[in-house]
Amino acid sequence: MKSARKSLDPIPVTITHLEMFAPLAHYPPLPLGQNVALLSAQAMPRHFYRYLMDRVGRQWQWVDRLALADEELDAQLAQPSRIITVLYLDGAPAGFFEIAPLGDGRAELAYFGMMPHATGRGLGRWFLGAAIAAAWSSNPSSVIVQTCTLDHPAALSLYQKLGFGPVGQSQGTVQPLTPAQRSASVMRD
Repeated sequence: MKSARKSLDPIPVTITHLEMFAPLAHYPPLPLGQNVALLSAQAMPRHFYRYLMDRVGRQWQWVDRLALADEELDAQLAQPSRIITVLYLDGAPAGFFEIAPLGDGRAELAYFGMMPHATGRGLGRWFLGAAIAAAWSSNPSSVIVQTCTLDHPAALSLYQKLGFGPVGQSQGTVQPLTPAQRSASVMRD
């Protein structure tokens, strides 16, 4: 009988840094026939945030926030200028985006993604447009976003189609969570 691995090997990634210097002149329309709602959370409960992070980011290895201690995550979620907006499709959660103000006057699209049941329905461009509009709502000097080689294959091109331009690349690693570590994180109070 094989023993369970205590940790997984780090995954090397190439990170592309992108920036947008002006709001879009026109935002993508919502595709016809979609039953969607966007709701911004004023006080996102930690357990719901972890659920969203897991369900949206599981296949893309979004692990940074799942690995945070409760107190660290609470502090980030409590920042008053942070915007967390949840996409609902047919009444159920289907994705989210998170906008974080940076101390230098810029805003960061820190997280953006949809759950598997929402992909392939033509919502991505519209949903990213909504995230971009939310990022510009506080009149930052620019909006930044990062994507890496573990993200959806269309992520980089979608960001560029909607006005982000690459400003640099860097190398990094992602330390994936084992299924037991992921479960323990998501199931915490």
